[in-house]
Amino acid sequence: MKKNVLSILSSPRGASSVSNKLSAVILEKIIEKYPESTIVVRDLAKDLPPHLNEEYVTSIFTPEANRTDAQKQSLVYSDEAIAEIQNADIIVMNAPVYEFSITAMLKAYLDQITRAGITFKYGENGYPEGLITNKKLYIAIASGGIYTEGFMTEYDFVGPYLQKLLGFLGITDITIIRAEGLNKGTDEDKENAYQKGIDSILID
Repeated sequence: MKKNVLSILSSPRGASSVSNKLSAVILEKIIEKYPESTIVVRDLAKDLPPHLNEEYVTSIFTPEANRTDAQKQSLVYSDEAIAEIQNADIIVMNAPVYEFSITAMLKAYLDQITRAGITFKYGENGYPEGLITNKKLYIAIASGGIYTEGFMTEYDFVGPYLQKLLGFLGITDITIIRAEGLNKGTDEDKENAYQKGIDSILID
């Protein structure tokens, strides 16, 4: 069965990034299960998403027919990113933990794909309705510390945040895969932490 797969990389560390490596293994396993699939890669470190600015915000509140050329240009990245995610059947997103949060480039990307009337809307009852539906999302989280147990659980903002925001947009079938404790113990401990993340990968 063919699947359209979108890989979203958000680490600034390139080939040395554990979360990038974890994403690559997830992609390999997806291709093993769905060998005819196509993969589109959006590397946020190589193609930095623009941060929100006055031009962008003004543009999204201006009817499409009334937008100036400059306003249309300010939405090009957003339009392309949304088209990619809408076209995907499976999404693989990596999220290294920096200061208990996601990278600035991933936050900028999420700002670009969160647009009222396009990726979400509010229904007649006032409740939000996500418009990016029928997707499977794998989130690869890499962290130096351990956030799934012990005293650091209260600092686990990355997984819950991404689940809430992307769920708000309609992506509710989410699997989180973690390689955590990568800065703890011996080199063997760190390698085991990475391998534990690899071993936890199951493709639906």
